[in-house]
Amino acid sequence: MHIALKIVSAAVVTALLAAGGAASWYLHTKQPVRSGTITLTQLSAPVIVAYDERGVPHIEAQSEPDLYRALGYVHAQDRLFQMEMVRRLAQGELAEILGPKLLETDQLFRTLGIRAHSQAAVAKLDKASPAGMALMAYLDGINQYQAGHPAPLEFDILGIPKRPFTPQDTFAVTGYLAYSFAAAFKTEPAMTYIRDQLGTDYLTVFDLEWNPQGVVGPSAMAPQDLQQLTRLAELGEQAMGAAGVPAFEGSNAWAISGRRTVSGKPVLAGDPHIAYSAPSVWYEAHLSAPGIELYGHHQALNPVALLGHNQDFGWSLTMFQNDDVDLVAEKPNPSNPRQVWHQDQWTDLTTRTETIAIKGQAPVALQVRSSPHGPIINDAFKDSYGKVPIAMWWAFLQTENPVLQAFYELNRADTREKARAAAEKIHAPGLNVVWANARGDIGWWAAGKLPIRPEGVNPSFILNASKGEAEKLGFYRFADNPQEENPSRGYIMSANHQPLPRSGVPVPGYYNLADRAQRLDEVLRDTGRKWDTAAAQALQLEVGNGYAQRILLELLPVLKEVVTDPDETTYLEPLTKWDGSYTRDSIAATLFSQMVYELAHAAMADEMGEAQFNNLLRTRALDSALPLLAAEPDSPWWDNVDTPAVETRAMTLKLVWKKTVAHLKTRLGTSLLDWPWGKTHTLTHGHPLGLQKPLHLLFNVGPFAVPGGRETPNNLSGSVGPAPWAVSYGPSTRRVIDFADATKAVGINPVGQSGVLFDRHYADQAERFAEGFYVPQHLSRSDVKRATQSTLKLQP
Repeated sequence: MHIALKIVSAAVVTALLAAGGAASWYLHTKQPVRSGTITLTQLSAPVIVAYDERGVPHIEAQSEPDLYRALGYVHAQDRLFQMEMVRRLAQGELAEILGPKLLETDQLFRTLGIRAHSQAAVAKLDKASPAGMALMAYLDGINQYQAGHPAPLEFDILGIPKRPFTPQDTFAVTGYLAYSFAAAFKTEPAMTYIRDQLGTDYLTVFDLEWNPQGVVGPSAMAPQDLQQLTRLAELGEQAMGAAGVPAFEGSNAWAISGRRTVSGKPVLAGDPHIAYSAPSVWYEAHLSAPGIELYGHHQALNPVALLGHNQDFGWSLTMFQNDDVDLVAEKPNPSNPRQVWHQDQWTDLTTRTETIAIKGQAPVALQVRSSPHGPIINDAFKDSYGKVPIAMWWAFLQTENPVLQAFYELNRADTREKARAAAEKIHAPGLNVVWANARGDIGWWAAGKLPIRPEGVNPSFILNASKGEAEKLGFYRFADNPQEENPSRGYIMSANHQPLPRSGVPVPGYYNLADRAQRLDEVLRDTGRKWDTAAAQALQLEVGNGYAQRILLELLPVLKEVVTDPDETTYLEPLTKWDGSYTRDSIAATLFSQMVYELAHAAMADEMGEAQFNNLLRTRALDSALPLLAAEPDSPWWDNVDTPAVETRAMTLKLVWKKTVAHLKTRLGTSLLDWPWGKTHTLTHGHPLGLQKPLHLLFNVGPFAVPGGRETPNNLSGSVGPAPWAVSYGPSTRRVIDFADATKAVGINPVGQSGVLFDRHYADQAERFAEGFYVPQHLSRSDVKRATQSTLKLQP
């Protein structure tokens, strides 16, 4: 954190502690107001907001504009700082409040083109349409709250000036959402490095080809170009951490037909997997007005719910994981650096200028060039990058993408036809919409514009523009996308795995490990089981999969042969008896997770170098590679290129186990009894100011010892790495709705409704979440009345 922020943070905290009663009053003025009467301009009639025991607002209005204006107001008083940070991240404005260390991050986000794209989207926005009016009313509610109340504590610490929120902010946040899905920034540089610098023999373990059957049932770039491209992924992750803005990682969702449930009606379950933060990504609100009744989960600065349900229908989302970003190596004109080779001729690059404000320094002008394929993303780092211009083709920038309209319609989609039509309007990022209704229908649509690439082009690598690899031949029809409605097997399941489209259209992507999907499918396809809410909860909380067994099946026999030291043999025993479950008391889970890291490092770090290897650790490609590597004793990866000898699998595994035991002894002690998974695997919800000690003691929530692990159904996880393991992402909520009576739906927020420090709802759900508990999501008028703790009246 910038030194100025350290000084200001310390000064504010010291002043608060010294001021006593004055500090109490100061903090009191920052708290949400959930009772009484408040005047709100532009309301046409009074709006009643009933707050339940978790601080969820149940908003009853007489018109949609009033409803969304009230939503904006109550959302702002709980989450204004989160709104401020997410818009600054998306638009490349963090350096203005956090200082020059965030300049490169701002340069990256400006270069991505999210800000410019948002400006163009606002120009096309029909503010008179129902969705447009909802957005404008919602933003007006936010701005009325901000104008009439003291700034949040974080604004005072960071010196953030108030300024109105605009539609451009909302559209920019949609761009951030799309960016957080894009695995290409991490994966394509790594895969291209392996192909071009090591050779195709090293690629075989990565399983990069499209699998037609589904999973259920060289470039002109120098090595330094590829190494330095990894900074794109690093900067993105650092920025999200500094801003406290969660990245979207994966998800589970399933819908079960009524003929396979206890109640005879569909059961819908969903738990999107998103990075943890304080506050959490979702803001829950129950909206009621003529034409809409919805219990929804809202993202900052978005008036429409991204997850929701009522008594008639509901839906959840998972990340499609389709590859909608291509990194493109352009061929520059040696006689004119402002031109690149495109379609058999030299073509001029276009240029725009971005001005970035920096706290304590003069603004910086950034020249952003674009080729016919998209912005030249390495222009942001001219002092660090090589001479090959890398363009980014991104479906988010290349499609109309009426996502506001899509979710406005989805919030009202009580039939399959309406839900399908809404899903078709989602162009980027790719999302799986899993939907059900009380009439008995279930459906799944993989929503997103899928580009038609030239025959034989594999977008897992950086594409060569001069060979025509980056050209797009159009987009496939939505009807060609993977999708199902009322399948005969009686259920639909989505878990970020490679789908199987009926159309036969290949959908390249960066899909998650298949083991999580396969475990869910194994349980769901049991025709002898009848499903209810409790059964769905139990599956969401499962902590095992078959991944460990796939690796250990190959490696344990070898380890038993090469591990001869009696002490090391003792530590091996828990793995021989392990069923693959990541329970808190599991010692084997700790051993396996450390061994997986040591295996990857021993096999791959010598060839790739530490920087590129660390980038590989953050990719999904590594998950798929390790079981294939374990099963291939003749893989070139087993040899350590830094030694004169030629190492075998057995020799490398002996070293891997020695390092596994040594690291755990150093961190946890010599007794196996001190190595349980819950001791090494913990969840802390981090706040942006929690990055600076001692503020972490105030703002962060946790740590909590948690079960689950990488790609288990209860996907409390993080990147592959050495012990201890800080959980960085997982279920951002867990929801289960039985449409026999959707008013009894249950869910949980990982932290709490409020982002306001010292508010009683700041962290009141965190411990329950870690323990796997669920709470009611009140929907019926009688339930809301019984649960109401306070009532706020907004009047014209």
